[in-house]
Amino acid sequence: FSSECDLLGAVSSCHWCNPSRFPQEYLHHFYGYQPKPDRRKRAAASRDDSNQTGFCDKVKKMQRFFGLSPDGKLSEETLTVMKKPRCGLSDVEPHEGAVRWRKRTITSRTHKAIRRALKLWSSVSLIKFRRRAAKEADVAVFSADHGDGFPFSGKGGALAHAFLPGLGIGGDVHFDSEEEWTLNSTGISLPVVAAHEFGHALGLSHSPDPGSIMYPAYNFAPSLELSFDDVKRIQHLYGEPPPKTPDKCDPDLSFDAVTELQQEVVFFKDRFMWRKHPSFVETRITLISSLWSDSVPSHLDAVYENVEKNFILFFKGDQYWKVQQLMLQEGFPRNISDLGFPSRIKSVDAALHFRRDRYTVFFTGRECWRYNELRAVMEGSPMLIEQQWLEIPFPLDAAVYYEGS
Repeated sequence: FSSECDLLGAVSSCHWCNPSRFPQEYLHHFYGYQPKPDRRKRAAASRDDSNQTGFCDKVKKMQRFFGLSPDGKLSEETLTVMKKPRCGLSDVEPHEGAVRWRKRTITSRTHKAIRRALKLWSSVSLIKFRRRAAKEADVAVFSADHGDGFPFSGKGGALAHAFLPGLGIGGDVHFDSEEEWTLNSTGISLPVVAAHEFGHALGLSHSPDPGSIMYPAYNFAPSLELSFDDVKRIQHLYGEPPPKTPDKCDPDLSFDAVTELQQEVVFFKDRFMWRKHPSFVETRITLISSLWSDSVPSHLDAVYENVEKNFILFFKGDQYWKVQQLMLQEGFPRNISDLGFPSRIKSVDAALHFRRDRYTVFFTGRECWRYNELRAVMEGSPMLIEQQWLEIPFPLDAAVYYEGS
């Protein structure tokens, strides 16, 4: 694991199927847990609980890495995260900075479909890629029988692996030809996996940031983007300071949308969101796609939840998406004119939903519109924001009903 990175389908690995062994195997592979030999377990248990303590410590370390509550317990949420397909490189043995390319122009042998992944890294760093057909390319891409001593196990096992920068096999990326590779979400996304593996080929280790390409678990995102964490780390290796991305403590931060969601208040920015829950002190950032998969887009204009009818509406441009129980409803997205907006309205700035009174106020430019949720119709003509909402500036970025205000 120190020299190559396998994207594993953890559930499909046969020696992890035993529920009693699975957590120990997972923590052994990815967090350095060393269980005591079976023949000593009974005797050790009678003397002390150091082995159990060590196990709990590793569980806590894993939970912290994935942003879970670090209680050391094998909760359903913890086990679910453990079972997700992920990269085979350890999360606690960072190699970053120890190995990198000593030149800024890297030659590569790539297929057209994954050049996009290379461009993702070169667009934010000083490193450049030059295509070369010869076998001496720094970064080569293979599939099927690639002869590196790490054979693939067929469909559903390891998806791909990459080697750190270096001579010979160093920097090479291998894909399992038996997987269902696609350019979208219908199978295993080739651009997403390629971007992750090329990160390793350039010398990057894993990141605990769920929005990072280098996050260990495989996640499909409708738009292939690098996070601030990815940019910062690749720039650390190859130069040029990174651009700034969403920070909840940034005094100049503005939101794309804000909404109530059950007991939470959710803030949206670009492809990220913050979930503020009354039971939790810290408000952490996560990907929009981590909750709604690829059902809704990023860079939203407005969002609101209709609790009574149990659906959420997402607005972007002249379209809106209706999601119920995390699933996009059939026939969506639709044009916002279906809600009663005239053709001159091309987008919604903000949506303010009043649960008790069962209506929603939409803001567009300097106008506001009242939508009757019970009758599903727009009521009357729009009003000027300055007449209905005194001293509220316009156009708005976002609006939410919060604690009676």
